[in-house]
Amino acid sequence: MNRFKLASLAVLSALVAAPTFAAGFPEKPITIIVPFPPGGASDTTARSVAPKLQEALGQPVVVENRPGANGSTGAAIVKEAAPDGYTLLVGSIGVFAINAALFPDLPYSPSKDLDLLTVFVRTPNVLVANPEFPANTVQELVDYLKKNPNKVTFASSGNGSSDHLTAALFWQKTGTSGVHVPYKGGGPAIADLIGGHANVSFQNLGAVTGHIKAGKLKVLAVTADERNPVFPDTPTLKEAGVDGVTVYSWQAAGAPKGLPADVKAKLAEGLASGAKDAQVSARFEEMGFEVVANTPEEFAKFQAEEEARWRQVVKDGNITAN
Repeated sequence: MNRFKLASLAVLSALVAAPTFAAGFPEKPITIIVPFPPGGASDTTARSVAPKLQEALGQPVVVENRPGANGSTGAAIVKEAAPDGYTLLVGSIGVFAINAALFPDLPYSPSKDLDLLTVFVRTPNVLVANPEFPANTVQELVDYLKKNPNKVTFASSGNGSSDHLTAALFWQKTGTSGVHVPYKGGGPAIADLIGGHANVSFQNLGAVTGHIKAGKLKVLAVTADERNPVFPDTPTLKEAGVDGVTVYSWQAAGAPKGLPADVKAKLAEGLASGAKDAQVSARFEEMGFEVVANTPEEFAKFQAEEEARWRQVVKDGNITAN
């Protein structure tokens, strides 16, 4: 047999074998990398969906926390993994959109190094203040900021977090300024806000709902595109006269770039179905999340829009990670 025939047979064998490999997926346990410590929103999302993905695929699904560098450490690990569907990433808006805007030397690219699978859930931020802070409406806050530039403290869960960049966007859209005070997580930021050591903050709805209802914080607005049923009397920022600050924090799933098409489709369907499961979605709603469960194509379009948006906010605000 000549070389040409041998080469042709080799190519044909490869083409025949590839669908067989993908069709047998999965044949071993799947690992979900969460690039944050246990207990946060990304970790909770992953551990809520993992059992349903395990049921759908018939293989164990293990959640592994690999925190560090605003989620970049875990995301870089997933980037380097084989694109065979056995290593997944579940992370936040920071991992999939904000990091790329904030860190010029990011060790991964969400769009170039990851196959984007689905956005599980989203939740708006809410503009909250210490009860003793003099402003009770958004307009009163804007007026106060203009009269007291760079004096009002805005607490956040850290540099580059969605609450930090929401505050920066708010300042840009209202022509105001404030003092950003980053904390090591949302818990400490909220505690200092309640204690009167910070004035205002944009926090995830679910993280502060109990404090608002208990009177420990007052809510001025939501960053959603419509009012939230938990606080139906609270206006959106747009209703309050501030346009362009509709912001949601979200949790999503990805995988190393280059998944076989049918593996990608099976994973995307399994993850989205897991989020839409009645028990899981009820739990998400209790946490203040709205289930999205979109397609890979929808996620890719959304991710590009989000990254471009936050790049502009970072540029306009001259924001750095330090």
